[in-house]
Amino acid sequence: MQNKTKEAAAIICRSKLSLALTGAGISVESGIPDFRSTDGLWARYDPMEYGTISAFRRNPQKVWDMVAEMSALMNNARPNTAHVGLARLQQLGLLHTIITQNVDNLHQAGGATRVIEFHGNSSSLICLWCGERYRSQSLSGKMPPKCDCGRILKPEVVFFGEPIPSAALAESSRLAAACEALLVVGTSAEVSPANTIPAMAKSAGAKIIEINLNPTVLTESLTDLFLPGKATEMVSQLVEAVEEAIPPSRDGHLHP
Repeated sequence: MQNKTKEAAAIICRSKLSLALTGAGISVESGIPDFRSTDGLWARYDPMEYGTISAFRRNPQKVWDMVAEMSALMNNARPNTAHVGLARLQQLGLLHTIITQNVDNLHQAGGATRVIEFHGNSSSLICLWCGERYRSQSLSGKMPPKCDCGRILKPEVVFFGEPIPSAALAESSRLAAACEALLVVGTSAEVSPANTIPAMAKSAGAKIIEINLNPTVLTESLTDLFLPGKATEMVSQLVEAVEEAIPPSRDGHLHP
């Protein structure tokens, strides 16, 4: 495993453009269960009854029963060493952008500066009727939160039946087609269209480094290096290997 981690570090250090694709698995250790896990939200709330845009338009008050629980989980969560580790790779100039399917804002809280939020961000709210936007914190304690126009606000996340934000989709595709290394962390890559990113990167000649607890559909088909284990442990080991591979400059700092 140590040799594989060093090999992954070497790939990242050589790459002129590296990306990370992250999913629910990177935030599990921050206390946010995967929605699809046995203790996730979809085990208690039928996604077709609570997770679609049509359900929200039909009965936003009901959908907020689920959203309130999701919001409480995310408000209490803090970035873990995997989030911080990816931010460190950005600081070193070795990770261009993080493309995340998560809506928990933990990458930014962990220090990341370039994040594409494929499914939106739960920290902002929008009124579907007048278009007004709010920060969730500014309306804390009000359940369900309402717009000044009187309508119930929707978290600015992608519900089933809604399109991926066009700018996020276009930028992710552009970067995937240009990258030389893709680090996949905590995602099974089964949800469309985010699951097309590894294939696009591979077609462009990128090396795929996968960190997951268990093998996924990617492992046998696209992955070049599979590092099995918890995101916190494996990302930390990878960052350590990267830092060891970068010689210090005369000012005592690490420079790629």
